[in-house]
Amino acid sequence: MTTSSASPQPRADLRGIPTYKPGRRPAPGRRSFKLSSNESPYPPLPSVLDAITRAAPHIHRYPDLLSSDLVATLARRFDVPDDHVVVGCGSVALATQIVEAFAGPGDEVAYAWRSFEAYPIIVQVAGATKVEVPLRPDAVHDLPRLAAAITPRTRVVFVCNPNNPTGTVVTAGPLNEFLDRVPSDCVVVLDEAYREYVTEPAVPDGVELYRQRRNVVVLRTFSKAYGLAGLRVGYAIAHPEVADAIRITNVPFSTNSLAQAAALASLEPQAEAELLDRVRTTIGERERVTRALREVGWDIPESHGNFIWLPTGADTDAFAAACEAAGVVVRPFSGEGVRITIGEPEANDLVIEVARSARRSNEDSPGAPIPPSAVRP
Repeated sequence: MTTSSASPQPRADLRGIPTYKPGRRPAPGRRSFKLSSNESPYPPLPSVLDAITRAAPHIHRYPDLLSSDLVATLARRFDVPDDHVVVGCGSVALATQIVEAFAGPGDEVAYAWRSFEAYPIIVQVAGATKVEVPLRPDAVHDLPRLAAAITPRTRVVFVCNPNNPTGTVVTAGPLNEFLDRVPSDCVVVLDEAYREYVTEPAVPDGVELYRQRRNVVVLRTFSKAYGLAGLRVGYAIAHPEVADAIRITNVPFSTNSLAQAAALASLEPQAEAELLDRVRTTIGERERVTRALREVGWDIPESHGNFIWLPTGADTDAFAAACEAAGVVVRPFSGEGVRITIGEPEANDLVIEVARSARRSNEDSPGAPIPPSAVRP
């Protein structure tokens, strides 16, 4: 046996890849609202909790590998064959599986930027090359530029609709024109994690686009509108050549039995009606906050998710600090902007007050940074 002072080393191409940074949690010891992770502010419905309780005594057994009951229920709901539906450990896990299945060293994966933070991570971990296409000045996907970035090496393209973190959407006409330009052997992932919050009729339903195009796959989740972020369950709808590849790259038993039970219970008619009432309430709060911020001079894009985007630029970190001092934790993207989840009315009121104070501070001293003490806790 030989000894060595050397230690195990990861793949060289993993060096420099950032780890995913979740939204910060409030500091312990004081009342504060977490508006940093686009979670639902509502606890699970009683009927969903009952389903979890009923499933709990059986967790000594492995879960259904294929989530068969949930797959069948989703297939009936969307009127698609069962083998076109794949359930996974959240939509981000399914996005990871798609990239792993279709892209590797020498291949490219394209997406808009800024968009979902996980995209560059999962692309680089797969060994593929990321191609980031800047958003338009209005924070919307630049679809003609994204189409122009596609090369023979491009294997996957992500379109996040609504886009995280800006909340903006692409409508049917431009999206169809874009899809017409994408080669048929390139997978287009329509990431629709926030689909339930969309009220604009011009925004296409990704499932209808999937019906028309074999290279389109739709991702959705139970984490946002359905309030199951802590259980990690999402699904993909795709044609067999894509769906089968997603199953190959699945981590066995990654969708646990409690998550499957909760998702099934959430799709029951009575439960879903209650959940959609909550969605309507969130949309109403989103509109209220947007109006209030625009009234005091904030130029913010129209959001179609359960969050809003403030282009705070160089003041981003100071604005986030001011929010935290006031009792709300938001998601800053240094030098660019702040994403703020729509939460309870009390939390939203605090955000409005911070934003108003920030505008007043800027008007009094144009160009001056926002002091964290702009709003007192």
